[in-house]
Amino acid sequence: MQRKSQPKKQASQGSRRRKILPAVFVLLSLLLMVLPLESPVASVKALLSYIFIPQIRAAHAAVEYAEGVSAAVRDLLDTHRENERLREEMDRLQLENAQAKEVFAENELLRAALGWQPPRIWGGVWAKTAYREPTQWNSVVIDKGAQEGVSERAAAIALKDGQPVLAGVVVETDDHTSKVLLVRDEDFSAAVSSSVSQEDGLLVGAGAAPLKMLYLPLLSEIAEGERVYTSASSSIFPAGILVGEVLEVEEEHPSSTSLTARVEPAADASAVRELFILTPKTAGDKK
Repeated sequence: MQRKSQPKKQASQGSRRRKILPAVFVLLSLLLMVLPLESPVASVKALLSYIFIPQIRAAHAAVEYAEGVSAAVRDLLDTHRENERLREEMDRLQLENAQAKEVFAENELLRAALGWQPPRIWGGVWAKTAYREPTQWNSVVIDKGAQEGVSERAAAIALKDGQPVLAGVVVETDDHTSKVLLVRDEDFSAAVSSSVSQEDGLLVGAGAAPLKMLYLPLLSEIAEGERVYTSASSSIFPAGILVGEVLEVEEEHPSSTSLTARVEPAADASAVRELFILTPKTAGDKK
């Protein structure tokens, strides 16, 4: 009989413990809630809460995970910023390299310009191309103006292989800048003469096409390969400045009473960097 009563007693004790434990937990929770939050009590409260409340453990794990993610994100952002800085540094170095090449090319042009001495009867100033309209290659703006002695209708001279060639004419001036109309522009014109046949004509621009030397006699002996220079009859340009070379001679129209010579300009409009601008006193001088 004693053996049969023992399991019943153990079951009764287990049931009593199951009933007592929740009550103990509730009592501890109430004590922790009402006790003041001093350091020892706060520590015990936090420990017991962490042990018995699964939501707190989950939140703690989530916080630790978030801190790890945040550190990884910070590392990624730092890496991205460093990459951006290195990219900007590379762009700056490439720009400086390009500028150095441009300065070197300008120095070569200046060296050639310094090696060329204009005739004594030519007065003028050297100017650099300051601006070129992106869609307009038949004119440039230079960094010299009225304050430096530049005036409208002044001849603009470029250098090609150390020789002066006609580049254009000044059409507008400001205090420290001027606009130069290049020889290819359709509004450009100049009195010219051929080197061998000594034929006079009017040279006009034709845009991207070769220049035109108009009003040549039908029986003119001007031929391909002849050089064309500014004429002594010009009121703007000194005589003897190289303009270009004859490519071909043809009749403009079947009923034309004159010939037209196609002339390749000596000055390359796309490569104009340095110009010698003649002063007004040169216009009336004849070579």
